[in-house]
Amino acid sequence: MSFLSKAARTVSSPRVLYPFLALGTVGVAYHFSTMSAIYNENSKTFKGDDKWVDLKLIKSYDLSSNTKHFVFATESDDDVSGLQTASCVLAKFVTPKGSNVIRPYTPVSDTEQKGTIEFVIKKYEGGKMSSHLFNLKENDTLSFKGPIVKWKWEPNQFKEITLIGGGTGITPLYQLVHEITKNPQDNTKVHLIYGNLSPKDILMKKELDEYAAKHKDQVKVTYFVDKAESNWDGKTGYITKEYLESELPKPSKESKIFVCGPPPLYNAISGNKVSPTDQGEVTGILADLGFTKEHVFKF
Repeated sequence: MSFLSKAARTVSSPRVLYPFLALGTVGVAYHFSTMSAIYNENSKTFKGDDKWVDLKLIKSYDLSSNTKHFVFATESDDDVSGLQTASCVLAKFVTPKGSNVIRPYTPVSDTEQKGTIEFVIKKYEGGKMSSHLFNLKENDTLSFKGPIVKWKWEPNQFKEITLIGGGTGITPLYQLVHEITKNPQDNTKVHLIYGNLSPKDILMKKELDEYAAKHKDQVKVTYFVDKAESNWDGKTGYITKEYLESELPKPSKESKIFVCGPPPLYNAISGNKVSPTDQGEVTGILADLGFTKEHVFKF
């Protein structure tokens, strides 16, 4: 005779038995909800616990003459990265002399993607980390830790946002475009203004064009290049004050400008950050147009 059957036989009233069963059900539910929480935590490769994790390179391929797309395997095939929009991770390798080389990188893969995490990285002349990355072969590993949250996006935080970027500064801006457009409940209007040296240097143009085409009433993408080609239909030259004045909404709590790119772009558009934790005052074109640190975020 089972424990439950024996208990039932010794209870004279069903009204006494039901609370006993309910209590057992609650216990089982608590057990499985606890196990589920543990499982969900373990299904994230990056847990924000300050631990370095070695990830294996699955593949890499060229996007331009000096930029590659890298795909790393997460710790488990069932793992998501553990990142949220918009956040980055730190990458590390140790030189032959024993020195640590550490750089931040923003993934371009979906935050819920299982089994892999992807990056778009440019190789800089004399760059220790980028040179090391470009020399990696399939099945080589690289150490990562994170996530480092830069801006915690919430659906409909603003009525509209403007993303101003240059070169590989596209990565956190791409995260925002992707996150907003994948959520049918997020009605935020997005204008991406993206500068590069030439049309062939525009990173993830195919994906960006698809977002703009699929979400015509929500997403607008404007490309600027220094050197145009004969069939170029974007803008030529630098991102100017006159252009931004005609395109940006007036400073307001209902809109936000996000900026990411190389130092010259920051200098011209918004001014650089003072440190990773200090945005500093807004200078440059955006300051001339009346924007302050309340209206602008620098990645």
